[in-house]
Amino acid sequence: MSETNPLPPGRVHGLIMAGGGGTRFWPRSRQKLPKQFLTLQGDRSLLQQTADRLEGLVPPENLLVITSKDHVGRTHEQLPHLKPGQVVGEPTGRDTAPCVGLAAALVARRDPEAILVTCPADHVIEPVASFRRALQAACLMVEEHPGAFVTLGIPPTFPSTGYGYIQRGEPLPARMGIEAARVGAFKEKPAAEQAREYVRTGEYYWNAGIFIWKAKAVLDSLQKLRPGLFAGVTEIADAWDTPHRSEVLERVFPTLEKISVDYALLECHPQVLVLRAPFNWDDVGSWLALERLQPQDADGNTVQGKHLGIRTKNCVISGQSGTLITTLGVEDLLIIQDGECLLIARKDEEGNVKQLVEEMKKRQLGNHL
Repeated sequence: MSETNPLPPGRVHGLIMAGGGGTRFWPRSRQKLPKQFLTLQGDRSLLQQTADRLEGLVPPENLLVITSKDHVGRTHEQLPHLKPGQVVGEPTGRDTAPCVGLAAALVARRDPEAILVTCPADHVIEPVASFRRALQAACLMVEEHPGAFVTLGIPPTFPSTGYGYIQRGEPLPARMGIEAARVGAFKEKPAAEQAREYVRTGEYYWNAGIFIWKAKAVLDSLQKLRPGLFAGVTEIADAWDTPHRSEVLERVFPTLEKISVDYALLECHPQVLVLRAPFNWDDVGSWLALERLQPQDADGNTVQGKHLGIRTKNCVISGQSGTLITTLGVEDLLIIQDGECLLIARKDEEGNVKQLVEEMKKRQLGNHL
Protein backbone atom coordinates (compact mmCIF):
# COMPACT_ATOMS: atom_id res chain seq x y z
CA MET A 1 0.00 0.00 0.00
CA SER A 2 1.41 3.40 -0.95
CA GLU A 3 1.30 6.50 1.24
CA THR A 4 -1.23 8.07 -1.11
CA ASN A 5 -3.74 5.22 -0.76
CA PRO A 6 -6.13 5.41 2.18
CA LEU A 7 -6.62 2.57 4.60
CA PRO A 8 -9.74 0.46 4.07
CA PRO A 9 -12.78 2.15 5.69
CA GLY A 10 -13.22 1.15 9.31
CA ARG A 11 -9.91 -0.74 9.41
CA VAL A 12 -8.45 1.30 12.30
CA HIS A 13 -9.65 0.80 15.87
CA GLY A 14 -8.55 2.70 18.95
CA LEU A 15 -7.79 1.56 22.49
CA ILE A 16 -7.51 4.15 25.24
CA MET A 17 -5.93 2.69 28.37
CA ALA A 18 -7.58 4.59 31.22
CA GLY A 19 -7.02 2.36 34.22
CA GLY A 20 -4.19 4.17 35.99
CA GLY A 21 -4.45 5.69 39.45
CA GLY A 22 -2.27 8.76 38.88
CA THR A 23 -0.96 8.64 42.44
CA ARG A 24 1.95 11.00 41.71
CA PHE A 25 -0.71 13.67 41.08
CA TRP A 26 -2.24 13.39 44.56
CA PRO A 27 -4.18 15.13 46.09
CA ARG A 28 -5.96 16.25 42.91
CA SER A 29 -5.86 12.74 41.49
CA ARG A 30 -7.78 10.42 43.82
CA GLN A 31 -9.27 6.95 43.67
CA LYS A 32 -12.65 8.51 42.95
CA LEU A 33 -11.22 10.85 40.28
CA PRO A 34 -7.89 9.68 38.80
CA LYS A 35 -5.68 11.95 36.74
CA GLN A 36 -7.07 10.91 33.34
CA PHE A 37 -10.46 12.41 34.24
CA LEU A 38 -9.00 15.77 35.32
CA THR A 39 -9.01 18.95 33.26
CA LEU A 40 -5.53 20.42 33.56
CA GLN A 41 -5.64 22.84 30.64
CA GLY A 42 -8.45 24.11 28.45
CA ASP A 43 -11.93 22.72 29.03
CA ARG A 44 -11.41 19.04 28.20
CA SER A 45 -10.14 16.30 30.50
CA LEU A 46 -7.04 14.31 29.58
CA LEU A 47 -9.28 11.38 28.60
CA GLN A 48 -11.44 13.59 26.41
CA GLN A 49 -8.37 15.10 24.75
CA THR A 50 -7.07 11.60 24.01
CA ALA A 51 -10.35 10.63 22.35
CA ASP A 52 -10.39 13.91 20.42
CA ARG A 53 -6.92 13.21 18.99
CA LEU A 54 -8.10 9.92 17.50
CA GLU A 55 -10.95 11.55 15.59
CA GLY A 56 -10.61 11.32 11.83
CA LEU A 57 -8.58 8.13 12.01
CA VAL A 58 -10.66 5.99 14.37
CA PRO A 59 -14.43 5.95 13.66
CA PRO A 60 -16.46 6.64 16.83
CA GLU A 61 -17.89 3.12 16.84
CA ASN A 62 -14.35 1.68 16.72
CA LEU A 63 -13.13 3.32 19.92
CA LEU A 64 -12.64 1.19 23.03
CA VAL A 65 -11.81 2.49 26.50
CA ILE A 66 -10.57 0.13 29.20
CA THR A 67 -10.69 1.54 32.71
CA SER A 68 -11.39 0.45 36.27
CA LYS A 69 -14.89 -0.88 36.86
CA ASP A 70 -15.33 1.96 39.37
CA HIS A 71 -14.91 4.53 36.59
CA VAL A 72 -17.10 3.11 33.83
CA GLY A 73 -19.85 5.59 34.68
CA ARG A 74 -17.51 8.58 34.69
CA THR A 75 -16.05 7.45 31.36
CA HIS A 76 -19.52 7.44 29.83
CA GLU A 77 -20.16 10.89 31.33
CA GLN A 78 -17.06 12.29 29.68
CA LEU A 79 -17.46 10.34 26.42
CA PRO A 80 -21.26 10.09 26.10
CA HIS A 81 -21.16 8.92 22.48
CA LEU A 82 -19.68 5.56 23.49
CA LYS A 83 -22.03 2.60 23.73
CA PRO A 84 -21.93 0.28 26.77
CA GLY A 85 -19.81 -2.33 25.00
CA GLN A 86 -17.18 0.28 24.15
CA VAL A 87 -16.20 0.89 27.78
CA VAL A 88 -14.68 -2.07 29.63
CA GLY A 89 -14.40 -1.98 33.40
CA GLU A 90 -11.51 -4.05 34.71
CA PRO A 91 -12.52 -5.86 37.92
CA THR A 92 -8.97 -5.35 39.15
CA GLY A 93 -5.81 -3.83 37.72
CA ARG A 94 -3.59 -6.37 35.95
CA ASP A 95 -1.15 -3.98 34.19
CA THR A 96 -1.19 -3.30 30.46
CA ALA A 97 -0.76 -6.70 28.78
CA PRO A 98 -4.21 -8.05 29.80
CA CYS A 99 -5.73 -4.72 28.79
CA VAL A 100 -4.14 -4.81 25.33
CA GLY A 101 -4.81 -8.52 24.92
CA LEU A 102 -8.50 -8.16 25.72
CA ALA A 103 -8.86 -5.21 23.38
CA ALA A 104 -7.18 -7.15 20.58
CA ALA A 105 -9.45 -10.14 21.17
CA LEU A 106 -12.59 -7.97 21.10
CA VAL A 107 -11.51 -6.06 18.00
CA ALA A 108 -10.39 -9.17 16.10
CA ARG A 109 -13.87 -10.65 16.51
CA ARG A 110 -15.24 -7.72 14.49
CA ASP A 111 -12.43 -7.49 11.94
CA PRO A 112 -9.60 -10.06 11.79
CA GLU A 113 -7.50 -7.54 9.83
CA ALA A 114 -8.11 -4.64 12.20
CA ILE A 115 -5.33 -2.23 13.13
CA LEU A 116 -5.34 -1.29 16.81
CA VAL A 117 -3.99 2.12 17.86
CA THR A 118 -3.15 1.92 21.57
CA CYS A 119 -2.77 5.10 23.65
CA PRO A 120 -2.56 5.95 27.34
CA ALA A 121 -5.38 8.23 28.47
CA ASP A 122 -3.37 10.85 30.33
CA HIS A 123 -0.89 12.45 27.93
CA VAL A 124 -0.72 15.97 26.51
CA ILE A 125 0.24 16.04 22.82
CA GLU A 126 0.55 19.03 20.49
CA PRO A 127 0.09 19.78 17.68
CA VAL A 128 -2.70 17.28 17.16
CA ALA A 129 -2.35 17.35 13.37
CA SER A 130 1.24 16.09 13.64
CA PHE A 131 0.16 13.31 16.00
CA ARG A 132 -2.51 12.18 13.56
CA ARG A 133 0.00 12.21 10.72
CA ALA A 134 2.31 9.98 12.75
CA LEU A 135 -0.53 7.55 13.47
CA GLN A 136 -1.46 7.48 9.79
CA ALA A 137 2.14 6.66 8.89
CA ALA A 138 2.27 3.94 11.54
CA CYS A 139 -0.98 2.40 10.31
CA LEU A 140 0.38 2.29 6.77
CA MET A 141 3.51 0.53 8.04
CA VAL A 142 1.41 -2.06 9.88
CA GLU A 143 -0.79 -2.58 6.84
CA GLU A 144 2.33 -3.27 4.76
CA HIS A 145 3.98 -5.42 7.45
CA PRO A 146 1.07 -7.16 9.24
CA GLY A 147 3.29 -8.93 11.76
CA ALA A 148 5.11 -5.79 12.86
CA PHE A 149 4.55 -3.77 16.01
CA VAL A 150 5.05 -0.01 15.57
CA THR A 151 5.69 2.51 18.32
CA LEU A 152 6.18 6.26 18.39
CA GLY A 153 9.48 7.34 19.94
CA ILE A 154 9.76 10.71 21.66
CA PRO A 155 13.04 12.58 21.09
CA PRO A 156 14.30 13.23 24.64
CA THR A 157 14.61 16.85 25.71
CA PHE A 158 16.50 16.08 28.92
CA PRO A 159 18.07 12.99 30.57
CA SER A 160 14.96 11.70 32.32
CA THR A 161 15.22 8.82 34.77
CA GLY A 162 11.44 8.47 34.83
CA TYR A 163 10.90 7.03 31.34
CA GLY A 164 11.95 3.88 29.57
CA TYR A 165 14.04 4.35 26.44
CA ILE A 166 13.97 2.92 22.92
CA GLN A 167 17.27 2.36 21.12
CA ARG A 168 17.13 3.02 17.39
CA GLY A 169 18.38 0.24 15.19
CA GLU A 170 18.62 -0.07 11.41
CA PRO A 171 17.19 3.00 9.63
CA LEU A 172 14.17 2.46 7.39
CA PRO A 173 12.70 4.63 4.63
CA ALA A 174 10.83 7.62 6.01
CA ARG A 175 7.03 7.42 6.07
CA MET A 176 5.02 10.53 5.31
CA GLY A 177 8.16 12.54 6.00
CA ILE A 178 8.72 10.91 9.41
CA GLU A 179 11.98 9.15 10.30
CA ALA A 180 11.59 5.39 10.75
CA ALA A 181 13.85 2.65 12.09
CA ARG A 182 13.86 -0.81 13.54
CA VAL A 183 13.96 -0.94 17.32
CA GLY A 184 17.35 -2.05 18.55
CA ALA A 185 16.31 -2.56 22.16
CA PHE A 186 13.95 -1.41 24.87
CA LYS A 187 15.73 -0.05 27.93
CA GLU A 188 14.46 0.16 31.50
CA LYS A 189 14.22 3.48 33.32
CA PRO A 190 17.91 4.37 33.71
CA ALA A 191 20.01 5.85 36.46
CA ALA A 192 20.97 9.50 35.98
CA GLU A 193 24.39 8.82 34.45
CA GLN A 194 22.98 6.28 31.99
CA ALA A 195 20.18 8.67 31.04
CA ARG A 196 22.73 11.36 30.24
CA GLU A 197 24.60 8.90 28.04
CA TYR A 198 21.41 7.93 26.19
CA VAL A 199 20.69 11.56 25.41
CA ARG A 200 24.30 12.32 24.48
CA THR A 201 24.44 9.59 21.83
CA GLY A 202 21.29 10.77 20.07
CA GLU A 203 20.38 7.13 19.43
CA TYR A 204 17.51 6.82 21.91
CA TYR A 205 13.89 7.87 22.22
CA TRP A 206 11.63 8.01 25.22
CA ASN A 207 9.08 5.20 25.29
CA ALA A 208 5.67 6.91 25.41
CA GLY A 209 3.63 3.70 25.47
CA ILE A 210 1.88 4.46 22.17
CA PHE A 211 1.64 1.37 19.96
CA ILE A 212 0.11 0.52 16.61
CA TRP A 213 -0.36 -3.11 15.62
CA LYS A 214 -2.68 -5.58 13.99
CA ALA A 215 -5.06 -7.10 16.52
CA LYS A 216 -4.31 -10.51 15.04
CA ALA A 217 -0.55 -9.97 15.45
CA VAL A 218 -1.05 -9.16 19.13
CA LEU A 219 -3.10 -12.32 19.63
CA ASP A 220 -0.65 -14.49 17.68
CA SER A 221 2.20 -13.20 19.82
CA LEU A 222 0.23 -13.72 23.03
CA GLN A 223 -0.67 -17.26 22.04
CA LYS A 224 3.01 -18.03 21.49
CA LEU A 225 4.56 -16.15 24.42
CA ARG A 226 1.79 -15.99 27.04
CA PRO A 227 -0.64 -18.84 26.27
CA GLY A 228 -2.44 -18.55 29.61
CA LEU A 229 -3.10 -14.86 29.06
CA PHE A 230 -4.23 -15.58 25.51
CA ALA A 231 -6.68 -18.23 26.71
CA GLY A 232 -8.11 -15.87 29.32
CA VAL A 233 -8.76 -12.89 27.05
CA THR A 234 -10.18 -15.22 24.40
CA GLU A 235 -12.65 -16.65 26.91
CA ILE A 236 -13.79 -13.15 27.86
CA ALA A 237 -14.10 -12.05 24.23
CA ASP A 238 -16.10 -15.16 23.32
CA ALA A 239 -18.65 -14.23 26.00
CA TRP A 240 -18.77 -10.54 25.15
CA ASP A 241 -21.95 -10.58 23.07
CA THR A 242 -23.75 -13.01 25.35
CA PRO A 243 -25.70 -12.59 28.60
CA HIS A 244 -22.64 -14.00 30.41
CA ARG A 245 -20.33 -11.06 29.60
CA SER A 246 -20.17 -9.59 33.12
CA GLU A 247 -19.91 -12.94 34.88
CA VAL A 248 -17.05 -14.14 32.69
CA LEU A 249 -15.20 -10.81 32.91
CA GLU A 250 -15.48 -10.77 36.72
CA ARG A 251 -14.38 -14.39 37.00
CA VAL A 252 -11.57 -14.56 34.46
CA PHE A 253 -9.93 -11.13 34.39
CA PRO A 254 -8.55 -11.23 37.97
CA THR A 255 -6.83 -14.53 37.13
CA LEU A 256 -4.89 -13.08 34.19
CA GLU A 257 -1.14 -12.70 34.54
CA LYS A 258 -0.22 -9.26 35.86
CA ILE A 259 2.41 -8.04 33.41
CA SER A 260 3.15 -5.03 31.24
CA VAL A 261 2.80 -5.23 27.49
CA ASP A 262 6.47 -4.25 27.20
CA TYR A 263 7.61 -7.36 29.08
CA ALA A 264 4.95 -9.67 27.69
CA LEU A 265 5.23 -8.82 24.00
CA LEU A 266 7.41 -5.95 22.84
CA GLU A 267 10.76 -7.04 24.25
CA CYS A 268 10.27 -10.52 22.78
CA HIS A 269 8.86 -9.60 19.37
CA PRO A 270 11.18 -10.00 16.36
CA GLN A 271 9.83 -7.05 14.36
CA VAL A 272 9.29 -3.82 16.27
CA LEU A 273 9.55 -0.56 14.34
CA VAL A 274 9.71 3.01 15.61
CA LEU A 275 8.70 6.35 14.12
CA ARG A 276 10.27 9.56 15.43
CA ALA A 277 7.42 11.51 16.99
CA PRO A 278 6.91 14.83 15.13
CA PHE A 279 5.00 16.39 18.02
CA ASN A 280 5.48 17.69 21.55
CA TRP A 281 4.61 15.19 24.26
CA ASP A 282 4.18 15.27 28.02
CA ASP A 283 2.94 12.40 30.17
CA VAL A 284 1.87 14.82 32.92
CA GLY A 285 3.53 12.41 35.31
CA SER A 286 3.78 14.73 38.29
CA TRP A 287 2.96 18.22 39.50
CA LEU A 288 6.07 19.69 37.88
CA ALA A 289 4.39 19.04 34.53
CA LEU A 290 2.34 22.18 35.18
CA GLU A 291 5.53 24.20 34.70
CA ARG A 292 5.74 22.82 31.18
CA LEU A 293 2.05 23.22 30.40
CA GLN A 294 1.32 26.65 31.86
CA PRO A 295 3.05 30.04 31.87
CA GLN A 296 4.95 31.28 34.92
CA ASP A 297 4.63 34.66 36.60
CA ALA A 298 7.50 37.12 36.92
CA ASP A 299 8.92 35.18 39.89
CA GLY A 300 8.80 31.81 38.16
CA ASN A 301 5.68 30.58 39.96
CA THR A 302 3.10 28.38 38.26
CA VAL A 303 -0.28 29.14 39.80
CA GLN A 304 -3.75 27.62 39.52
CA GLY A 305 -6.54 29.19 41.57
CA LYS A 306 -6.31 32.10 44.03
CA HIS A 307 -2.85 32.96 45.35
CA LEU A 308 -1.24 35.89 47.11
CA GLY A 309 2.51 35.64 47.46
CA ILE A 310 5.27 37.84 48.83
CA ARG A 311 8.90 36.91 48.19
CA THR A 312 7.68 33.65 46.65
CA LYS A 313 9.76 32.16 43.85
CA ASN A 314 9.73 29.12 41.57
CA CYS A 315 6.79 27.41 43.26
CA VAL A 316 3.97 25.31 41.84
CA ILE A 317 0.76 26.38 43.58
CA SER A 318 -2.67 24.94 42.90
CA GLY A 319 -5.87 25.49 44.85
CA GLN A 320 -9.54 24.77 44.30
CA SER A 321 -13.00 25.85 45.41
CA GLY A 322 -12.02 29.47 45.86
CA THR A 323 -9.44 28.71 48.55
CA LEU A 324 -6.91 31.53 48.87
CA ILE A 325 -3.36 30.22 49.23
CA THR A 326 -0.93 32.75 50.72
CA THR A 327 2.83 32.35 50.77
CA LEU A 328 5.60 34.38 52.34
CA GLY A 329 9.33 33.97 51.84
CA VAL A 330 9.32 30.52 50.21
CA GLU A 331 10.75 29.09 47.03
CA ASP A 332 10.98 25.82 45.12
CA LEU A 333 7.90 24.32 46.76
CA LEU A 334 4.86 22.35 45.65
CA ILE A 335 1.73 23.63 47.39
CA ILE A 336 -1.35 21.73 46.26
CA GLN A 337 -4.77 22.04 47.89
CA ASP A 338 -7.75 19.87 47.02
CA GLY A 339 -10.77 19.68 49.29
CA GLU A 340 -9.70 18.60 52.76
CA CYS A 341 -6.14 17.69 51.67
CA LEU A 342 -3.03 19.83 51.37
CA LEU A 343 0.34 18.79 49.95
CA ILE A 344 3.45 20.81 50.73
CA ALA A 345 6.75 19.46 49.44
CA ARG A 346 10.07 20.54 48.02
CA LYS A 347 9.99 20.39 44.25
CA ASP A 348 12.89 17.97 44.22
CA GLU A 349 10.69 15.52 46.17
CA GLU A 350 7.92 15.53 43.54
CA GLY A 351 8.84 12.04 42.39
CA ASN A 352 8.14 10.71 45.88
CA VAL A 353 4.52 11.83 46.26
CA LYS A 354 3.58 8.21 45.67
CA GLN A 355 5.34 7.36 48.95
CA LEU A 356 2.88 9.58 50.79
CA VAL A 357 -0.02 7.77 49.17
CA GLU A 358 1.41 4.39 50.20
CA GLU A 359 1.94 5.62 53.76
CA MET A 360 -1.66 6.84 53.95
CA LYS A 361 -2.80 3.38 52.87
CA LYS A 362 -0.74 1.81 55.68
CA ARG A 363 -2.25 4.20 58.20
CA GLN A 364 -5.76 3.46 56.94
CA LEU A 365 -6.40 7.01 55.77
CA GLY A 366 -8.33 5.74 52.78
CA ASN A 367 -10.92 8.51 52.95
CA HIS A 368 -8.19 10.89 51.78
CA LEU A 369 -7.15 8.73 48.85
